Formats: sequence, C-alpha cells, structure tokens
Amino acid sequence: MFDPDDILYEDNHLLVVNKRCGDLVQPDPSGESALEDQIKAFIKRRDAKPGDVFLGVVHRIDRPVSGAVLFAKTSKALVRLNEMIREGRIRKIYWALTEATPDPESGELCHYILRDGKTNRSRACDSPKGDAKQARLRYETRGAGTNYTLVEVELLTGRHHQIRAQLSKIGCPIRGDLKYGARRSLPGGGISLHSRRVEFEHPVRREPVSVTAPVPAGDNLWACFENL
Repeated sequence: MFDPDDILYEDNHLLVVNKRCGDLVQPDPSGESALEDQIKAFIKRRDAKPGDVFLGVVHRIDRPVSGAVLFAKTSKALVRLNEMIREGRIRKIYWALTEATPDPESGELCHYILRDGKTNRSRACDSPKGDAKQARLRYETRGAGTNYTLVEVELLTGRHHQIRAQLSKIGCPIRGDLKYGARRSLPGGGISLHSRRVEFEHPVRREPVSVTAPVPAGDNLWACFENL
C-alpha cells in the first residue's frame, strides 16, 4: 500500500513517488489496488477534499521495477507533461544491477522491440521486423562487484520492457529478471531495475526540476552500489 513517506516531491501541480517493487502504477485487469487510486484516496483524506481528486499518470514503470514515478495533480500540468514526454523533454535515468558487465562499458544501444502480448514479453531485434518499434538508450557502467554490475541507463525512447530486453540482448540480464534471462529470482518477485532520477522543466513555473529516488530499502547489494 502507498506510504506518504515515499513522496519525493510535491507541489500544487506535481507529485513524484518512489514506487516499491511489486506495486502497480495504474489499475489493470487483475483488479488489484494500484498506486494511482491509493494516492487519490490519500490526498482526499489529507486535504479534506469534498469532490474527486485529479491525478494523472505521466509515465509508468513495470510492476517489478522500483523508483521515481511522476504524476500530475492538475489537468494543465498533465497536458503539458504529456507533450514533454512525446517530445523527449523529460529525462529518465535508471539504475540496473546486471549479471555481466557491458562490453563496451558505455555507449548507445539501438534495437527494434517486438512485443508479444500473449506472453507479456518483448524481444530486441537487430533489424526491423514486423511491427517492431525502434528502441534507443544510452548506458554507462558505474561500478562492478563480484557477481553484479551497476549500469546507469538513460532512456531515449519508451518501449515495452525496453531496458530489460535490450540489456538481455547484449548478455547483461538484470538481477532477478527471470523473464529476460536472469539466473534466479528475488524474494517478492521484484527485479533490480530502479527509476533513479527524473529531470524536466516544471510545466507551470518553467523552472528545472530534478528528483532522485533512493534505492530500495533493505537490499544490501543496492546499498553497496548506491554508496560507490
């Protein structure tokens, strides 16, 4: 359930929350409770709002992924932020703990993502295929331990399971991500992919905003890499 302590940034127009592994951002066919509805209920109680609470999801991250998620609290902010997303003006930085070190250790990946709706899985292809969509990201190796490597990723496109599929394609599956080739799962079903930072121009005040999400608590490996 949503914990107000997970709010990283809030003003009259915006809310950024540090999502926990396993939380749904928006309702899905499973009917399980989602952050969107939980946050609306929290704001309604906290602010004693008599009517409905407006909350728009600006970008989503997968259920097993943790980290910063951006919401709009006004329709004006939502329209402007959606436009910024389409134009690539919201910078999204992720951290991934991978089972191998990328070679080269930094660079840009370009693949074509082919989504399989039946298995809820995506495949990264080297060339266009069917209705595959181009997927691009930049990456940089930030540190390596005995078994895992910390890779920082900047998303340049927003495709289904893009980071998971592209890192797996180059032989660097993410810790815990069985769907994309990891050796073993993690307790609770999460994976070590974390939406570390979002950067953008405030949609109303036109000031720069940068919000960093602390890594998941209680995970000693994440704690070691965060302190590098």
